[in-house]
Amino acid sequence: MELISSTQNPRIKAWKKLQKKKERDKSGLFLVEGYHLVEEALKSEVTVKEIVLAEDVDVPQEWSITGVEFIRVTPPVLKELAETETPQGMIAVCEKPDLENLLFEGGQYLLLDEIQDPGNLGGIIRTAEAAGLDGVIFGEGCADPYNGKVVRATQGAVFYMHVQHMPLHDAVDRCRDNQIPVFGTSLHGSTFTAIAPQEHFALLLGNEGTGVRRALLERSDQNLYIPIYGNCESLNVSVAAGILTYHLRGD
Repeated sequence: MELISSTQNPRIKAWKKLQKKKERDKSGLFLVEGYHLVEEALKSEVTVKEIVLAEDVDVPQEWSITGVEFIRVTPPVLKELAETETPQGMIAVCEKPDLENLLFEGGQYLLLDEIQDPGNLGGIIRTAEAAGLDGVIFGEGCADPYNGKVVRATQGAVFYMHVQHMPLHDAVDRCRDNQIPVFGTSLHGSTFTAIAPQEHFALLLGNEGTGVRRALLERSDQNLYIPIYGNCESLNVSVAAGILTYHLRGD
C-alpha cells in the first residue's frame, strides 16, 4: 500500500483541489470524510475510486470492498485533505453520480431556489431521503450538493437521493406538463394544513433571507405558509422543509 508523506505530492494536491466546486465540476469527483460517510458511500451506488487512510487506521474487516485503491498518508497530509477540525483518519475520493435525467412523470420533489447554507441543504436532502421523495432539484444560486459541509450534513443521504441541477422555471414547466401540482412557500399563501396530502407534488423552497423568487411563486398552483405562534419571524428552511414534506406526502 502506497504511503504519501508530503503535502506537495501531486495526488494530494489534486485531491485538495476537490474542496473547490470548480474542480469538482471539472473532474467529476468529490471527497467524503469520516468512517460513517465512507461506509455509506461504499454501500450505495456511488463509485468510490480511492480511500485515503491515516497510518494508524485500518478499514473494518466487515466492509466488503473491491476495485478500490488504498493509500496511506501521514498526519500532516491527512490534515491537508480534511475539512474538519478533528479528522477521523479516512477520506474517500468518489465519482459524482450522473443524474440529469428526471422526467417528472409523477412523483414527489423538492425544488430549491438560491438556498446557500450548506447545513440547511444537507438537512433538506436528508429529509427528502427519509421521506422517500423522488428527487431534489437544485436551482440557480444554490450551494453545491457535493460541497463537503453539505455531504456531511446529509449523513450519507446524498448518496441515495436523486439530486439534479436544473433551472427552476424548466422544472416547474415539466411538473405542470405532467399534472404535478407545484406548491410555493410564502407568508402570503394559505395555511399548509388546508391542503390535503398529495400523491404527486413539487414543493418550492427559497433562500434563507429572501424566500422563493416572486416569478416562481406566481407560477405555482398554490402558495403555503407555516403559522408562527411565537416571536420568531420565520422558521429555518430545513425545518420548514420537513414539516411541509411530511404533511404533503401523507401516509
